Amino acid sequence: MPVTLLRHTPDPDLMVALAARRCYSNRAADAIENGFKPEEVERMINLLFQRGHYSVFEHATFTFSADGISRALSHQLVRHRIASYSQESQRYVNYLKLKEIPNIIPPKIAANPEALEVYNKAMEESLNAYRKMVEIGVAPEDARYIFPNAVETKIVFTMNARSLFNFFEQRCCMKAQWEIRQLAYEMLAAVKKVAPLIFKNAGAPCQFAKNPYCREDDTKCPMHQAMQKRLNSGDKS
Repeated sequence: MPVTLLRHTPDPDLMVALAARRCYSNRAADAIENGFKPEEVERMINLLFQRGHYSVFEHATFTFSADGISRALSHQLVRHRIASYSQESQRYVNYLKLKEIPNIIPPKIAANPEALEVYNKAMEESLNAYRKMVEIGVAPEDARYIFPNAVETKIVFTMNARSLFNFFEQRCCMKAQWEIRQLAYEMLAAVKKVAPLIFKNAGAPCQFAKNPYCREDDTKCPMHQAMQKRLNSGDKS
């Protein structure tokens, strides 16, 4: 799953701190950055988290490109509505020239020879049905309805930091579906490199929140058990 951080707000940590400084200072625009040392940027961002002042994080945006993902994943991804999406169109991709449909095979199917045989046969029949419909005059945009969720797609999308907090909270969770969880891990690793202060506690709240909790309240999850041990020991670091 190639995930690339294409672009981002320059120096996102500083940008968020500057937006916060505007809230707490009457400095002119040309002086708002004066004397803003790295340690003050870190102190400001910590203060924002303490106060729950999250609106300023919306000034930092991050644009990703994800290849080799399924339509099943992209349908989940676009449910995160505070974002912008540009996705490969099945209307304009010529599937007639392909020997097989590019598809994503779930690991549990790949590990089961019998299931994999059924899966591959379904992929082949789907492409054959698509070709047959186009041959008899069906428009490709209608023939594509035969394709399954497994079809590979590519997408470019942009989210701000505040929206990413929500995305990572939900999709880094062990209860999230395996493919979008993998995407979330890749995205989180990428943004931590360019905005370490903003995303230092981002991720599943049972693991990274200052006051950890379980969104699913699933006591059978191994991460839930680890969280309870952490809470009982008083370790919230």
